Amino acid sequence: MKSCKQVAVLALCFLVVRFTAAAEFYDSGGQSSEQSPAPHAKLSAKELQQLVAPIALYPDGLVAQVLAASTFPEEVVEANRWIEKHSDLKDEKLAKEVDKQHWDPSVKALTQFPSVLENMDKNLSWTSSLGDAYANQQQDLMNALQELREQARKAGHLSSNAQQTVTNQGNTVVIQPANPEVVYVPAYDPWLVYGYPIVAYPGWYPLPGIFFSGPDLFWGVGFGVGFFGGFGWGWGHWGYNWHGGSVTYNHNRYVSHSQTIGNRSGASHSARAGGGHSETHGSSAFHGQTGMHSSAFSGFGRGGDTRSFSFRGRSSFGGGFHGGGFHGGGGRR
Repeated sequence: MKSCKQVAVLALCFLVVRFTAAAEFYDSGGQSSEQSPAPHAKLSAKELQQLVAPIALYPDGLVAQVLAASTFPEEVVEANRWIEKHSDLKDEKLAKEVDKQHWDPSVKALTQFPSVLENMDKNLSWTSSLGDAYANQQQDLMNALQELREQARKAGHLSSNAQQTVTNQGNTVVIQPANPEVVYVPAYDPWLVYGYPIVAYPGWYPLPGIFFSGPDLFWGVGFGVGFFGGFGWGWGHWGYNWHGGSVTYNHNRYVSHSQTIGNRSGASHSARAGGGHSETHGSSAFHGQTGMHSSAFSGFGRGGDTRSFSFRGRSSFGGGFHGGGFHGGGGRR
């Protein structure tokens, strides 16, 4: 008798579990209980301009590297901390050691420009939001970049000089290094240089070497990229397809497979590639960060959602922010 009761109890428990699972299935409309990523909240043109203002006047190849790397914010942090710990490595020795790391090619490429990499680490919330926008609004982001370049040109702050060549290809403003072996990164106030004030990204840290107080561009020492040319992630492998609205890597459309920031617009990567062009993929795995604290990533979560700031609810883009200026050696445009 006791055995029969135990069997009956087990059978009843089994039926309860089956019923509960079925109820949850139908309540979810027949879909898996695993939640799909939240749809991307489309940013306005002004919001996108605020995001790209700090990099819009960089050479095209560097813009490409920054946008691609911004989809891997956790690797940006790791790479910058790694560079800080290996400050004794220079030129070819640095390139060889960087090549051994697991980072995405775009993150490796930014080790050629340590001040740019540090800026992305120091302004991690901005980096994450930039990566999210690139993953989900590539064409809109390109339009914002070009609009700001045109505004800077009209304001008299963007033209060819000893450091760079600026050309117009139809309605597209193209920026390339004057010397392909030496890349100059302009330091400027991204909230003033375009001829009209742009509201600074909340919490933005004006990093010396990247930020220059005033409406002009400041030119410091150029970065020699020749030592990195022999590696597959070096300077010559990156570009920007302005007509396709995307980063190019090895002459193909670059597609990030970051698991921290991804496409939430509902379109697949292959559908967005279009035009029959082949794709070059970045890293596809999330790597554990050695010797890092989880608090370093407290500003963002999957999909680039930042907890420290949301664009939504902001009604004014009229004022300007002026952080501490950087006045180093070198020439001023």
